[in-house]
Amino acid sequence: MSAKPPILIIEPFFGGSHKQLIDTLVECLNLADYEIFSLPAKKWHWRARTSALYFSQLIPPEHEYKVLITSSVLNLAELIGVRPDLVTCRKIVYFHENQLVYPVREVKERDCQYGLNEILTCLAADIVLFNSNFNRMSFLDNVQPFLSIQPDFKLKHIRERIEKKCEVLYFPIKFHAFPNKRHIMDTTEVNTEPDCLHLIWPHRWEHDKNPKLLVEVLMELIKRQVDFKVTICGESYQAIPEAFEGIQEKLGAKLINFGHLTREKYIKTLLTGDIVISTAGHEFYGVAMLEATYCGCYPIAPNKLVYPEIYPKENLYNTSNSLIKMLYNWCRNPQIFRRHRDKFFDYFTFERYSAQHLVPKYLEKMRISV
Repeated sequence: MSAKPPILIIEPFFGGSHKQLIDTLVECLNLADYEIFSLPAKKWHWRARTSALYFSQLIPPEHEYKVLITSSVLNLAELIGVRPDLVTCRKIVYFHENQLVYPVREVKERDCQYGLNEILTCLAADIVLFNSNFNRMSFLDNVQPFLSIQPDFKLKHIRERIEKKCEVLYFPIKFHAFPNKRHIMDTTEVNTEPDCLHLIWPHRWEHDKNPKLLVEVLMELIKRQVDFKVTICGESYQAIPEAFEGIQEKLGAKLINFGHLTREKYIKTLLTGDIVISTAGHEFYGVAMLEATYCGCYPIAPNKLVYPEIYPKENLYNTSNSLIKMLYNWCRNPQIFRRHRDKFFDYFTFERYSAQHLVPKYLEKMRISV
């Protein structure tokens, strides 16, 4: 009789960065060492509400699990409550985002249950991992204010109980799977880069990524009559954002890609890019920004959220006007921009975000030797 796997991996939202993390980790594990239970990446709200009950029925009652790793979408406390046989596992929860500060269009739209689920999950876990210090601190700083919404009694010392379990472990990006533009150019004798700068916006088409600001900035650049071309790509789960309506006609030939790209075309596009832009109203890590930067794009991002943790001050903007000014000046002077970009890459390092550096740390948390 074959031995049962010691690692239980549960992902209620198996898509995007959630899937990417699991795929990256299991590449370093033996097939016999783990078992994955997952649900497709759709209907997020229902995944958060009911996946614990679903998985409680799916996970075999006879097992030898020693480690349970999941994302914060799962209500771990609920799962352990109905499957107490899993309580002896080393329970690790990964926060790709947190619901205590996740933006909603209207305050009245916020369902407090999701934040409460995450707090209970942390209390049930042994280790709580966050993909950035911004994610960790924005969660911890809001635990008590969030619980204070409750009207007729006070919940005390919850943050303290959670904080001692919390660590930051950056999301591991497989940079080795990407070509590096600078290495390619080093083997090319002649710099054939065109004068016109290629701007790239590679984000989810949702309101928290602030597509409205991107459109305002691009329209102002057109008004100022500077030359540029732009790619607007990324995943779109619902209808096209209102801000993007009519954008193809307004940008005309300047818009060279619009919509989701295949992986191959996405990488080729990044390699032709000059500047990668974030207009995010919220971001806990920013995989797409780091991937584009690795491929040779100069990153420009808001001076808030996770970005000051990753990028130098000179790459950050405080207002929409300062973003417009940065892009306007660079688009007017492509050669000066490219010299400036070369200096940036002389000192910016990717190792601390790389899978090769980080995956052993994840396995260490699971007490697994590579």
